[in-house]
Amino acid sequence: MAGSVWASLGLSLACISALSLCSPVWFQTPTFSFGVLTYCSWPQGNGWNQSCGTFRSLDDIPDFAWKVSAAVLLGGWLLSAFSAVLLLSWALAPKGLCLRRGSGPMPGVQAAAATATIVDLMVFPISLDSPLAKEACGTSSVYCSGQCLLGWGYVTAIFSAVLASFLPMIGWPRMTQVQGRTILFSSDTEKSILIPEMNK
Repeated sequence: MAGSVWASLGLSLACISALSLCSPVWFQTPTFSFGVLTYCSWPQGNGWNQSCGTFRSLDDIPDFAWKVSAAVLLGGWLLSAFSAVLLLSWALAPKGLCLRRGSGPMPGVQAAAATATIVDLMVFPISLDSPLAKEACGTSSVYCSGQCLLGWGYVTAIFSAVLASFLPMIGWPRMTQVQGRTILFSSDTEKSILIPEMNK
């Protein structure tokens, strides 16, 4: 049961990360918005008439810090999606089918995905010094958005990073001492393993 909850949370966070990755609203003005991979523009006062574009390759992205941010965020999302799909397959498979149903390296993979997202959130504002950001935001510079406002895409990425950093803690096995024995609890296997205490 706990493994299913862990897998569902991982899959939900992978979807939230994908939403923030594709969002064109990390920073915005009244007529322009941009994210890591997409951007949109529209006439003043007519937000429904948007024209949006996508950076199709790293060469299209206008700044080196922006390129690093896009690569790191995409890598973090791929790690998150991989761990979520693998955990979901373990949770849904019949107990006799998988010989090893434990979490294995998944908490480490999820921690790496959360770290990649956090690194991306720190690197991306450096790209506010790029020509595209300066044209859109006026007096923007490194970690200063000028006339641009923080958009929902960046806030969603922050929310996703915070939740993803707690997710690996759910999967780590918990240990406690009971009458001279170490008991290892694993929420995924729903078994307790007794390990005799070694005399020193």
